[in-house]
Amino acid sequence: MYESPKLYNETGFKKEEDAKQFIASLQGKKAKITELKKSKQKENAPLLFNLAEIQNQCTKRFKIKPDQTLEIIQNLYEKKLVTYPRTDARVLSTAVAKEISKNLNGITRGYKDEEVQGYIKKMIDEKYPTNLTKTKYVNDSKITDHYAIIPTGQGYENFNSLPDLHKQVYKVITTRFLAIFYPPAEFNKIQVTVEIEEEKTKEIFNASGKVCVNQGYLEVLKPQTKSTTSEKTVENSDTNSEKSNDLEILKTLKKGQELETQNFELKEAETSPPSRYNSGNIILAMENAGKLIEEEELREQIKGAGIGTAATRGEIIKKLERIKYMEINSKTQIITPTLKGETIYDIVYGSMPDMLNPKLTASWEKGLDMVAKKEIKPDEFMGKLEKYIHSKFDKLVVKY
Repeated sequence: MYESPKLYNETGFKKEEDAKQFIASLQGKKAKITELKKSKQKENAPLLFNLAEIQNQCTKRFKIKPDQTLEIIQNLYEKKLVTYPRTDARVLSTAVAKEISKNLNGITRGYKDEEVQGYIKKMIDEKYPTNLTKTKYVNDSKITDHYAIIPTGQGYENFNSLPDLHKQVYKVITTRFLAIFYPPAEFNKIQVTVEIEEEKTKEIFNASGKVCVNQGYLEVLKPQTKSTTSEKTVENSDTNSEKSNDLEILKTLKKGQELETQNFELKEAETSPPSRYNSGNIILAMENAGKLIEEEELREQIKGAGIGTAATRGEIIKKLERIKYMEINSKTQIITPTLKGETIYDIVYGSMPDMLNPKLTASWEKGLDMVAKKEIKPDEFMGKLEKYIHSKFDKLVVKY
């Protein structure tokens, strides 16, 4: 059935009748395991927070706006509890990494949080290494002015007077920091390919299972661990215990083994549009605007800069809301364009569509970089910029 016109995509039929006919054709047929892969997978803790990442995290957890997050972290910084907040870097410098034991010792002595102290105790008891210099969390080349946001291990004389939300944000930063000292999370993964023979064709089904066998850093960050079993790559949504049971079943299978098909089920579903941005993940979209650009050179040029800077992205969102180009739901932080915003967009799209394309920002960034590297003269760059602007306005005059 692969690439059949009856399929909407590889996971579903367009018509229920075709799906039922397909199931009927498979009933009672023998299935054979043609491929079986077992592997172990390790996953390291994520990089440290930059401002965009912590703003996104706080929007998800606490339903607050990016500018509120910045205000909170700025307050923590002024009280000497965390490092400088307005940063795009998610790594540490070599110099800071060499002194990182001071941060850890300060947290151990001063941060009176039972859960965090439990994580530190385990680090000590298990003798987890604290030398970061040769890890992915240290990279001088990825730091411009400031390194990632981490707890300083100082300022605890000010901690008790903080509002509860400020304390919670501090804990989020601290646990992300401690996670990088923990070992990787380990998973067992199994992939199975099954063929069911029909009269003239073979139908191929895929199943996979993944289960966490060693939490590692996940013990600190506590995300919902994923363990899935799928057929035709459709995700199973059973409970964790049932998923683990499915994985145990998969473990007993062998390549070349014949299986008897017992049951097929129909599942009705609808396609849905992409989720709307909220005030947190739109900050990430602004930071990584280069992903929208196809040309590799331009994409690399804008990488790490995107739209705005660590210091201004939250303010851009705040201004767009203030001038009523968009609305932000106070409970969900979901962003919706206003009629005024959509109208402005339509006008710009109809007159100067280039202004809505990140390629334009990328090309200007490239020109500025070439000026900084003395590959071109400033006058040459400004001449090209002025020529571009004049050409656009000349077209507008003719058009309107």
